[in-house]
Amino acid sequence: MSRRNILRLLAAGAIFVGSLCAWQREFREYPAIEYNNFPLPEGYQEPAEWVFARLMYPPAPTARFDRSGRRGWMNGNSSWTQDYPRADRHFLTALRRLTRVDARTVEQPVNLDDGDDVFNWPMLYAVRPGEWDLTDAQAKKFKEYIDRGGFFWCDDFWGTFEWGVFMQSMGRAIPGRTPVDIPNEDTIFHTIYDLNDRFLIPGSWGLRGRGFQNDGSVPYWRAIYDDKNRIVAAITPNSDLGDAWEFADDPRYPERYSHLAINIGVNYVVYALTH
Repeated sequence: MSRRNILRLLAAGAIFVGSLCAWQREFREYPAIEYNNFPLPEGYQEPAEWVFARLMYPPAPTARFDRSGRRGWMNGNSSWTQDYPRADRHFLTALRRLTRVDARTVEQPVNLDDGDDVFNWPMLYAVRPGEWDLTDAQAKKFKEYIDRGGFFWCDDFWGTFEWGVFMQSMGRAIPGRTPVDIPNEDTIFHTIYDLNDRFLIPGSWGLRGRGFQNDGSVPYWRAIYDDKNRIVAAITPNSDLGDAWEFADDPRYPERYSHLAINIGVNYVVYALTH
């Protein structure tokens, strides 16, 4: 796709996304596993045409990073808050600099149980979905979100066991669709950047020893496609893009990991806005 066509599609998408702003919930912030006083960026109250929406979800019984308990996930301190909000805000800074997407400077936590609110956010991002456990009602709402044209992306879960936990909910959320490896020639790898050289992105924890968790030593770039061959769910197991965004300003974290993670994020956002 040519850059001119991408810009045309972005402009059309901006008109549609902008029409949603009047109905979206106001910015809200929750206690997180790692951060509770991360500074708000300048202009965080200013409206924008696109917002980075982070999916809130109940944790599975096997979740390692949950501190809220089964009933407390809606108040934060749960698996969905991993890297939040630092990773989101660093990525949004990069997205605003590298593209013409009019992105808000802060993220938005989105709860599938909040009535029809999820339908106001064209793209949802989830971290640690190898620790999620969607209720049947949430899975049904998720399916409706995808059927209406929503785009989902998840990251930072590792190995066979966490893939199984992930699929227990994903199989109900998008039933009848099996994740497949994304072909290298797919548009999602070439919307802005040509991502032909992709490799495992370890979290900051991986710099001190083994760069992967569980048996997840091989990175995958997977997706679920609809009947029109559009990616509706982008799935990046065995890599920690969230950490690469989170520590993009830390000289101890290798730049090549943050560089790839940001480029992937930019491509995925532009794909979601233009397909």
